[in-house]
Amino acid sequence: MTSIEWTEQTWNPTTGCDRISPGCDNCYALTMAKRLKGMGQAKYQADGNPRTSGPGFALTVHADTLTEPLRWKKPRKVFVNSMSDLFHARVPREFLARVFAVMAATPQHTYQILTKRPERAARILTGLCTCGNGHPPGEHFRSDMEWAATSHSPTYVPGLEHGIYHRSGWPLLNVWIGTSIESDAYTRRADALRETPAAVRFISAEPLLGPLPSLNLHNIDWLIIGGESGHGARPFEPEWATTLVDYAHEVGCAPFVKQLGSVWARTNGASDGKGGKPADWPEHLRVREYPPSAVRAAA
Repeated sequence: MTSIEWTEQTWNPTTGCDRISPGCDNCYALTMAKRLKGMGQAKYQADGNPRTSGPGFALTVHADTLTEPLRWKKPRKVFVNSMSDLFHARVPREFLARVFAVMAATPQHTYQILTKRPERAARILTGLCTCGNGHPPGEHFRSDMEWAATSHSPTYVPGLEHGIYHRSGWPLLNVWIGTSIESDAYTRRADALRETPAAVRFISAEPLLGPLPSLNLHNIDWLIIGGESGHGARPFEPEWATTLVDYAHEVGCAPFVKQLGSVWARTNGASDGKGGKPADWPEHLRVREYPPSAVRAAA
Protein backbone atom coordinates (compact mmCIF):
# COMPACT_ATOMS: atom_id res chain seq x y z
CA MET A 1 0.00 0.00 0.00
CA THR A 2 1.01 3.66 -0.21
CA SER A 3 0.27 7.05 1.33
CA ILE A 4 0.23 8.75 -2.10
CA GLU A 5 -3.21 10.35 -2.25
CA TRP A 6 -4.08 9.59 -5.88
CA THR A 7 -3.21 5.89 -5.98
CA GLU A 8 -3.58 2.73 -3.88
CA GLN A 9 -0.56 0.53 -4.57
CA THR A 10 2.98 0.91 -5.87
CA TRP A 11 4.82 -1.51 -8.15
CA ASN A 12 8.50 -1.05 -8.96
CA PRO A 13 9.70 -3.35 -11.75
CA THR A 14 12.65 -0.95 -12.01
CA THR A 15 14.35 1.20 -9.39
CA GLY A 16 16.76 4.10 -9.69
CA CYS A 17 16.91 7.11 -11.96
CA ASP A 18 18.93 10.19 -12.96
CA ARG A 19 17.98 13.82 -12.36
CA ILE A 20 17.23 15.68 -15.58
CA SER A 21 15.44 18.91 -14.55
CA PRO A 22 14.90 21.18 -11.52
CA GLY A 23 11.88 19.18 -10.34
CA CYS A 24 14.33 16.35 -9.54
CA ASP A 25 16.53 18.43 -7.22
CA ASN A 26 14.90 17.25 -3.98
CA CYS A 27 13.84 13.81 -5.23
CA TYR A 28 12.22 11.87 -2.39
CA ALA A 29 13.02 8.53 -4.09
CA LEU A 30 16.75 9.28 -4.23
CA THR A 31 16.79 10.06 -0.51
CA MET A 32 14.75 6.95 0.28
CA ALA A 33 17.04 4.76 -1.84
CA LYS A 34 20.06 5.86 0.20
CA ARG A 35 18.21 4.90 3.38
CA LEU A 36 17.10 1.55 1.97
CA LYS A 37 20.64 0.76 0.87
CA GLY A 38 21.83 1.36 4.41
CA MET A 39 19.13 -1.01 5.66
CA GLY A 40 20.46 -3.72 3.34
CA GLN A 41 17.52 -3.80 0.92
CA ALA A 42 18.64 -5.92 -2.02
CA LYS A 43 16.95 -3.75 -4.67
CA TYR A 44 18.96 -0.69 -3.63
CA GLN A 45 22.58 -1.83 -3.55
CA ALA A 46 23.74 -0.42 -6.90
CA ASP A 47 24.97 3.18 -6.81
CA GLY A 48 24.16 5.71 -9.51
CA ASN A 49 26.33 8.44 -11.00
CA PRO A 50 26.90 10.92 -8.13
CA ARG A 51 26.34 13.86 -10.49
CA THR A 52 22.81 12.80 -11.41
CA SER A 53 21.88 9.98 -9.05
CA GLY A 54 23.24 8.61 -5.78
CA PRO A 55 23.73 5.67 -3.39
CA GLY A 56 21.37 2.79 -4.11
CA PHE A 57 19.77 4.67 -6.98
CA ALA A 58 21.36 3.25 -10.12
CA LEU A 59 18.80 2.32 -12.75
CA THR A 60 18.15 -1.39 -12.15
CA VAL A 61 15.54 -3.73 -13.62
CA HIS A 62 13.92 -6.33 -11.37
CA ALA A 63 12.52 -9.22 -13.37
CA ASP A 64 11.51 -10.96 -10.13
CA THR A 65 8.91 -8.27 -9.42
CA LEU A 66 7.10 -8.62 -12.75
CA THR A 67 4.67 -11.26 -11.48
CA GLU A 68 3.55 -9.31 -8.38
CA PRO A 69 0.34 -7.91 -9.95
CA LEU A 70 -0.68 -11.42 -11.05
CA ARG A 71 -1.17 -12.23 -7.37
CA TRP A 72 -3.36 -9.20 -6.57
CA LYS A 73 -6.99 -10.30 -6.82
CA LYS A 74 -8.69 -7.13 -5.59
CA PRO A 75 -8.80 -4.40 -8.28
CA ARG A 76 -6.67 -1.39 -7.41
CA LYS A 77 -5.00 1.71 -8.81
CA VAL A 78 -1.29 0.95 -9.17
CA PHE A 79 1.43 3.61 -9.44
CA VAL A 80 4.09 2.04 -11.63
CA ASN A 81 7.62 2.94 -10.52
CA SER A 82 7.30 5.26 -7.56
CA MET A 83 11.07 4.71 -7.20
CA SER A 84 12.12 5.07 -10.84
CA ASP A 85 11.11 6.18 -14.34
CA LEU A 86 9.82 3.37 -16.52
CA PHE A 87 10.88 5.15 -19.70
CA HIS A 88 14.44 5.90 -18.59
CA ALA A 89 16.84 5.36 -21.51
CA ARG A 90 18.50 2.40 -19.77
CA VAL A 91 15.28 0.41 -19.39
CA PRO A 92 15.48 -2.03 -22.34
CA ARG A 93 12.62 -2.00 -24.81
CA GLU A 94 12.22 -5.76 -24.26
CA PHE A 95 11.74 -5.21 -20.53
CA LEU A 96 9.11 -2.56 -21.25
CA ALA A 97 7.26 -5.12 -23.37
CA ARG A 98 7.26 -7.50 -20.40
CA VAL A 99 5.88 -4.81 -18.08
CA PHE A 100 3.11 -3.96 -20.55
CA ALA A 101 2.32 -7.65 -21.02
CA VAL A 102 1.73 -8.01 -17.28
CA MET A 103 -0.53 -4.94 -17.31
CA ALA A 104 -2.48 -6.36 -20.26
CA ALA A 105 -2.88 -9.67 -18.41
CA THR A 106 -4.36 -7.97 -15.33
CA PRO A 107 -7.19 -5.76 -16.66
CA GLN A 108 -8.79 -5.63 -13.21
CA HIS A 109 -6.11 -3.14 -12.15
CA THR A 110 -5.61 0.44 -13.32
CA TYR A 111 -1.95 1.28 -13.87
CA GLN A 112 -0.64 4.85 -13.55
CA ILE A 113 2.76 5.46 -15.18
CA LEU A 114 4.46 8.80 -14.55
CA THR A 115 7.56 9.78 -16.54
CA LYS A 116 9.77 12.78 -17.16
CA ARG A 117 10.69 11.19 -20.49
CA PRO A 118 7.45 11.21 -22.51
CA GLU A 119 9.37 11.50 -25.77
CA ARG A 120 10.69 7.96 -25.34
CA ALA A 121 7.25 6.73 -24.30
CA ALA A 122 5.73 8.15 -27.48
CA ARG A 123 8.49 6.72 -29.66
CA ILE A 124 8.29 3.19 -28.26
CA LEU A 125 4.53 2.87 -27.86
CA THR A 126 3.73 4.19 -31.33
CA GLY A 127 6.40 1.91 -32.80
CA LEU A 128 6.11 3.03 -36.42
CA CYS A 129 6.49 0.10 -38.81
CA THR A 130 9.91 -0.30 -40.40
CA CYS A 131 9.50 -3.81 -41.83
CA GLY A 132 7.80 -2.60 -45.00
CA ASN A 133 4.55 -4.51 -44.47
CA GLY A 134 2.49 -1.48 -43.46
CA HIS A 135 1.69 -2.49 -39.88
CA PRO A 136 -0.24 0.10 -37.84
CA PRO A 137 1.52 2.07 -35.05
CA GLY A 138 2.27 -0.03 -31.97
CA GLU A 139 1.86 -3.37 -33.77
CA HIS A 140 5.45 -4.52 -33.26
CA PHE A 141 5.46 -3.57 -29.58
CA ARG A 142 2.22 -5.51 -29.07
CA SER A 143 3.80 -8.51 -30.75
CA ASP A 144 6.72 -8.30 -28.34
CA MET A 145 4.21 -8.28 -25.49
CA GLU A 146 2.78 -11.56 -26.78
CA TRP A 147 6.24 -13.17 -26.70
CA ALA A 148 6.29 -12.58 -22.93
CA ALA A 149 3.80 -15.47 -22.64
CA THR A 150 6.08 -17.91 -24.49
CA SER A 151 8.25 -20.06 -22.24
CA HIS A 152 11.18 -20.30 -24.65
CA SER A 153 11.25 -16.53 -25.23
CA PRO A 154 14.01 -14.45 -23.60
CA THR A 155 11.27 -12.04 -22.48
CA TYR A 156 9.16 -14.75 -20.80
CA VAL A 157 7.14 -13.81 -17.70
CA PRO A 158 5.93 -16.87 -15.75
CA GLY A 159 2.18 -17.00 -15.30
CA LEU A 160 1.15 -15.18 -18.46
CA GLU A 161 -1.24 -16.88 -20.86
CA HIS A 162 -1.03 -16.81 -24.64
CA GLY A 163 -3.40 -14.49 -26.46
CA ILE A 164 -2.30 -11.20 -24.88
CA TYR A 165 -2.24 -9.59 -28.32
CA HIS A 166 -5.80 -10.62 -29.20
CA ARG A 167 -7.40 -10.09 -25.77
CA SER A 168 -6.17 -6.53 -25.33
CA GLY A 169 -6.76 -3.54 -27.55
CA TRP A 170 -4.32 -0.72 -28.13
CA PRO A 171 -3.78 1.41 -26.21
CA LEU A 172 -4.37 -0.77 -23.17
CA LEU A 173 -7.61 0.41 -21.57
CA ASN A 174 -6.29 0.03 -18.01
CA VAL A 175 -3.06 2.01 -18.46
CA TRP A 176 -2.80 5.73 -17.73
CA ILE A 177 0.37 7.52 -18.82
CA GLY A 178 1.46 10.87 -17.43
CA THR A 179 4.38 13.26 -17.39
CA SER A 180 5.80 15.59 -14.73
CA ILE A 181 5.92 19.33 -15.47
CA GLU A 182 7.40 21.52 -12.76
CA SER A 183 7.88 24.84 -14.55
CA ASP A 184 6.98 26.59 -17.78
CA ALA A 185 10.32 25.59 -19.35
CA TYR A 186 9.11 21.96 -19.47
CA THR A 187 5.56 22.32 -20.77
CA ARG A 188 6.78 20.77 -24.04
CA ARG A 189 6.49 17.42 -22.26
CA ALA A 190 2.72 17.74 -22.65
CA ASP A 191 3.17 17.81 -26.43
CA ALA A 192 5.06 14.51 -26.33
CA LEU A 193 2.42 13.05 -24.02
CA ARG A 194 -0.28 13.87 -26.56
CA GLU A 195 1.63 11.72 -29.06
CA THR A 196 1.62 8.78 -26.64
CA PRO A 197 -1.14 6.18 -26.98
CA ALA A 198 -2.87 5.92 -23.61
CA ALA A 199 -6.38 5.34 -22.31
CA VAL A 200 -5.88 8.30 -19.97
CA ARG A 201 -3.20 10.96 -20.22
CA PHE A 202 -2.27 12.96 -17.16
CA ILE A 203 0.14 15.63 -15.94
CA SER A 204 1.70 15.87 -12.50
CA ALA A 205 2.53 19.51 -11.78
CA GLU A 206 4.39 18.54 -8.61
CA PRO A 207 6.55 19.99 -7.33
CA LEU A 208 5.09 23.05 -9.00
CA LEU A 209 7.88 25.64 -8.97
CA GLY A 210 6.17 28.46 -10.87
CA PRO A 211 3.18 29.34 -13.04
CA LEU A 212 2.57 27.41 -16.26
CA PRO A 213 1.25 29.98 -18.76
CA SER A 214 2.40 27.90 -21.75
CA LEU A 215 0.74 24.66 -20.65
CA ASN A 216 -1.68 23.16 -23.19
CA LEU A 217 -4.18 20.83 -21.53
CA HIS A 218 -6.10 19.87 -24.63
CA ASN A 219 -6.42 16.06 -24.89
CA ILE A 220 -5.08 15.75 -21.34
CA ASP A 221 -7.51 14.02 -18.99
CA TRP A 222 -6.14 14.64 -15.51
CA LEU A 223 -3.98 17.28 -13.82
CA ILE A 224 -2.33 16.70 -10.43
CA ILE A 225 -1.12 19.87 -8.67
CA GLY A 226 1.18 20.03 -5.66
CA GLY A 227 3.74 22.09 -3.82
CA GLU A 228 7.07 20.73 -2.66
CA SER A 229 7.52 19.16 0.76
CA GLY A 230 10.45 17.94 2.80
CA HIS A 231 13.96 19.27 3.34
CA GLY A 232 14.85 22.20 1.09
CA ALA A 233 11.29 22.64 -0.18
CA ARG A 234 10.84 25.59 -2.52
CA PRO A 235 7.95 28.09 -2.28
CA PHE A 236 4.53 27.45 -3.77
CA GLU A 237 1.96 30.14 -4.57
CA PRO A 238 -1.72 29.13 -4.38
CA GLU A 239 -2.40 31.51 -7.29
CA TRP A 240 -0.52 29.10 -9.57
CA ALA A 241 -2.89 26.32 -8.58
CA THR A 242 -5.97 28.55 -8.91
CA THR A 243 -5.08 29.38 -12.51
CA LEU A 244 -4.49 25.71 -13.36
CA VAL A 245 -7.71 24.50 -11.73
CA ASP A 246 -9.73 27.10 -13.64
CA TYR A 247 -8.01 26.23 -16.91
CA ALA A 248 -8.49 22.49 -16.37
CA HIS A 249 -12.23 22.94 -15.81
CA GLU A 250 -12.42 25.15 -18.89
CA VAL A 251 -11.03 22.43 -21.20
CA GLY A 252 -12.60 19.40 -19.51
CA CYS A 253 -9.51 18.14 -17.69
CA ALA A 254 -10.02 16.84 -14.15
CA PRO A 255 -7.89 18.74 -11.56
CA PHE A 256 -6.57 17.09 -8.39
CA VAL A 257 -4.91 19.38 -5.85
CA LYS A 258 -2.65 17.13 -3.81
CA GLN A 259 -0.88 19.51 -1.42
CA LEU A 260 0.29 23.10 -1.05
CA GLY A 261 3.81 22.32 0.14
CA SER A 262 5.94 22.76 3.24
CA VAL A 263 6.69 26.47 2.78
CA TRP A 264 2.99 27.31 2.47
CA ALA A 265 2.21 25.05 5.45
CA ARG A 266 4.72 26.84 7.71
CA THR A 267 3.60 30.28 6.61
CA ASN A 268 -0.08 29.56 7.10
CA GLY A 269 -0.01 27.37 10.21
CA ALA A 270 -1.32 24.29 8.42
CA SER A 271 -2.10 21.23 10.49
CA ASP A 272 0.47 19.08 8.71
CA GLY A 273 3.99 19.87 7.55
CA LYS A 274 3.42 19.47 3.83
CA GLY A 275 0.14 21.33 3.44
CA GLY A 276 -1.70 18.19 2.46
CA LYS A 277 -4.98 18.59 4.36
CA PRO A 278 -7.67 20.25 2.23
CA ALA A 279 -9.45 21.62 5.30
CA ASP A 280 -6.51 24.05 5.70
CA TRP A 281 -6.67 25.36 2.12
CA PRO A 282 -8.64 28.14 0.47
CA GLU A 283 -12.02 26.64 -0.32
CA HIS A 284 -11.72 26.97 -4.10
CA LEU A 285 -8.61 24.73 -4.06
CA ARG A 286 -10.30 21.83 -2.28
CA VAL A 287 -10.57 19.97 -5.55
CA ARG A 288 -9.71 16.29 -5.97
CA GLU A 289 -11.27 15.05 -9.16
CA TYR A 290 -10.44 12.00 -11.25
CA PRO A 291 -10.89 11.55 -15.00
CA PRO A 292 -14.60 10.98 -15.73
CA SER A 293 -13.76 7.56 -17.15
CA ALA A 294 -10.72 5.30 -17.06
CA VAL A 295 -11.59 4.29 -20.61
CA ARG A 296 -11.31 6.78 -23.45
CA ALA A 297 -10.41 6.63 -27.09
CA ALA A 298 -6.90 7.82 -27.78
CA ALA A 299 -6.95 11.12 -29.59
